[in-house]
Amino acid sequence: MTGRDPAALVRRMQECFNTRQFDQADDLFTPGFFSHALGTTGFEAGKQAWRGLVAHFPDYRVVARDVIVDDDRVAIRSSVEGIPAPDDGTQPMLIEIFRVDDGRLAEMWGLGQGLPLERLRLR
Repeated sequence: MTGRDPAALVRRMQECFNTRQFDQADDLFTPGFFSHALGTTGFEAGKQAWRGLVAHFPDYRVVARDVIVDDDRVAIRSSVEGIPAPDDGTQPMLIEIFRVDDGRLAEMWGLGQGLPLERLRLR
């Protein structure tokens, strides 16, 4: 792995999401980026999912709580703000694991709790 610091790369991706600069994130991803969560190749589907989220929840943002780097993998646990709190009091949380290739995000796995994704059909 060369190029960008993996933790900084993932934090930059979150910054692009939180500031709604979705196109600024393009160079953070490899052309063949694969999202296991969405089952898609390429970052365009990710940007569509981001746009869908903020269309329904304009204040939606992620806040990194833990970032762990191991070789070419980055795991990040983020709290989610700006969405309605679930009735059961679950803290909205997102956990993602990225594989980095040559300083760019190449692959992603993710899961969440207390998120409204099921209602939006983003997955």
